[in-house]
Amino acid sequence: MSTQPPRPHTSVPFQSFQQSHSASESWRDLLESLSTEQRSNQELLASLGFALRSFTNLYRFIELVPVVAARLVGVGGALLVPFKADGRLWREQLQVLPSESNQELIRQMVSLEAGLTLGFGSDPTQLVQLDRLVQRHLAKTGVFSTSVVARGQQRGRLYVFDLQGPFPFSEVHRRHLQLVADLTGVALENDLILQELRRHERVDRQLSIGAEIQAQLLPDRCPVIEGIELAACCRPAFQVGGDYYDFMSTRPELIGKRKEKGKWALVIGDVMGKGVPAGLLMTMLRGMLRAEVLSGLPPDRILHDLNQLAQVDLAHSHRFVTLFYSDFDPRTRRLRYANAAHNPPLLWRAEKRKISRLDAPGLLIGLQLDADYGCGSVVLEPGDVLLYYTDGVTEAPGLAGDRFQESRLIRTLEDSCRSGLGAQAILDKLFSRLDRFVGANHHLEDDASMVLLKVNEQLTLPALT
Repeated sequence: MSTQPPRPHTSVPFQSFQQSHSASESWRDLLESLSTEQRSNQELLASLGFALRSFTNLYRFIELVPVVAARLVGVGGALLVPFKADGRLWREQLQVLPSESNQELIRQMVSLEAGLTLGFGSDPTQLVQLDRLVQRHLAKTGVFSTSVVARGQQRGRLYVFDLQGPFPFSEVHRRHLQLVADLTGVALENDLILQELRRHERVDRQLSIGAEIQAQLLPDRCPVIEGIELAACCRPAFQVGGDYYDFMSTRPELIGKRKEKGKWALVIGDVMGKGVPAGLLMTMLRGMLRAEVLSGLPPDRILHDLNQLAQVDLAHSHRFVTLFYSDFDPRTRRLRYANAAHNPPLLWRAEKRKISRLDAPGLLIGLQLDADYGCGSVVLEPGDVLLYYTDGVTEAPGLAGDRFQESRLIRTLEDSCRSGLGAQAILDKLFSRLDRFVGANHHLEDDASMVLLKVNEQLTLPALT
């Protein structure tokens, strides 16, 4: 058992304990304050992100931008200067906080003449001038700025400032400000894409209406004409095309068998160009041509008169028209024709088992006011096949980069005619060959139309009365 006296206990002075406890409390308060600030910043950014995902009105979104930017940095002022897609200052959407004390700054920006020039936002010199304008107005405060960028294009400038005077601007503040600017850039770009989509939708609706009208103007079925079979198809490269074909009775007042035995006009044409303008011009020419057919004039006179009638309209549009016009008399099987620089139809002679072209001299419709046109004629025999087509067929590009060309069309037509197929079957085979050449996943560059006439086998000419 030890005889040494016990060691006295070491005691901590009360004042030292109180100071240590106070430092610990301060540290905890600081951590709690930082945590609260961090949560607040996260909530601000989350609210801006939610607005970006769900907004349907860009203007409601950009109204939030200065508010969020100012609170994240911890200042009382912020300014958003957006640019339009063409780089001009978007004066109507300038956003500033607080708005009451910064109306003079907004007024100066609205009156900035340089801001109305195209490409203002992409000119570094102009951006420097813009920054200087803001800094002059806010000379007694600290101003920090960053660019609003979307897809590599300047879409605006974002400023933060404090009217109370200069303030500390940390790396965290810089990152927060840039994040707000990036979200704003996405919002501006999304709105631009949305507006473009809406414009395309309006155009698509107009094109659909135009395509529907044009489809109604093209014959929905081939007429019944004594002694021949007819088949026809038009494949526009766009919803509305410039190709045109038609079958018109020269005596529309006739009905039934008398109409089938009467004379018919068969025509195919192509307006230079594609889309709505070409479709509208072809619709106009259709009306003119139908009126001319009723005159009963021969094909060369029809084209001559049509050329003069359409001269003014075609001159204004800077377009021309190729047109092959023919009329067929079932009683004599005589086909008369004239050509305004269109692709000559291909004629398969069943007896000779070879193909020739039907052509006649003539200029484009709309090229020259006093143009003259030649007239040819041929008597079609049993089994003969006549193919009218537009250059969208022979000029169709293949997978290897070459064109379908007339030679390939002739070979396919020969093979089909030698097989003894009917008119529709021959036409189907021609389009099937064209589709294989172009490729399943590729579209035609130009409208492609074909009309096929086949004289029935073993025919005898009716007695003339």
